[in-house]
Amino acid sequence: MQQVTKIPVERRFPLSLKQSISSIRELYEIGKKQRWVPHQDIDWAGVDLSRLDQATRDAARLAWSRRAWVEYASLSETPALIVRLCLESGRESDPKYFLTVRNTEEAWNIECCHRYAQVLGGYVDRPSDPAMEAVFNQNRYRQVLDAKCHTDAFLMVHAALEDSLELALYQAYLDNAVEPVARHILTQVVQGKERHAAFGWLYAGERAALWTDADRQEIARALREHLLQVELRGYHCPWLADPASAESRALDVAAAAGLGVATIAREHEVFEASLRDTRDRFAELGVQLDLSGVLPGQVT
Repeated sequence: MQQVTKIPVERRFPLSLKQSISSIRELYEIGKKQRWVPHQDIDWAGVDLSRLDQATRDAARLAWSRRAWVEYASLSETPALIVRLCLESGRESDPKYFLTVRNTEEAWNIECCHRYAQVLGGYVDRPSDPAMEAVFNQNRYRQVLDAKCHTDAFLMVHAALEDSLELALYQAYLDNAVEPVARHILTQVVQGKERHAAFGWLYAGERAALWTDADRQEIARALREHLLQVELRGYHCPWLADPASAESRALDVAAAAGLGVATIAREHEVFEASLRDTRDRFAELGVQLDLSGVLPGQVT
């Protein structure tokens, strides 16, 4: 059966392009100034694999390939989100400008993850378990363009919760990056992720004053659904779904070689800490994020 997405009725007028959220406009300007070009600014020829055995190379290329799968979801999500914001009357201009820069940075991240995997021996273009493909094929662009989508709830899930988690994970990858090229890539990526997460929380703070009790309940529902239906199915951390999968087993092997990968134990710590921080920050905005059952007996 063909799925039909009903696009919201366009209500863009009165159209205002004035600066209204200076903090987000500043992120936009910083993003433009920190522009970099992966194929020019990264010393791809400087990767020295001579000390690595084949098992380590295979583990690392799988870990980096998997990052490209995750990043690719945002490549179509962000422009669709910009369209949605443009369709809605009264939406501020600054988030729209910032998202254009975010989309470019997402493309750079994909290029780097793909190319580093190639250097390690070849990009892996799909999960080892075909059933996992559904976890990555989320059709986010269709979700946000659906008239039934609560736009602020979508933003809080993907620009606050998810981008904060990604920042925390990428910082852990950077902390364990000994190989110089991996470290250079991750340093650039983390700078972008810092802006992405900052945008999510700055916009949350701006929008919170407009939320009704019903809005807050819908945001809390969307946050929890994302955790249960996406994160716990292994989207960012494969061990959450299957600790014995090839993607999970690759983490500790690649981490031991200092190739910009975190161990399962470290990812576990980061995941818990990020969720606790996200829960507390949303509580300050009147949104009660229920973490029960997310990691039973560990996150309460």
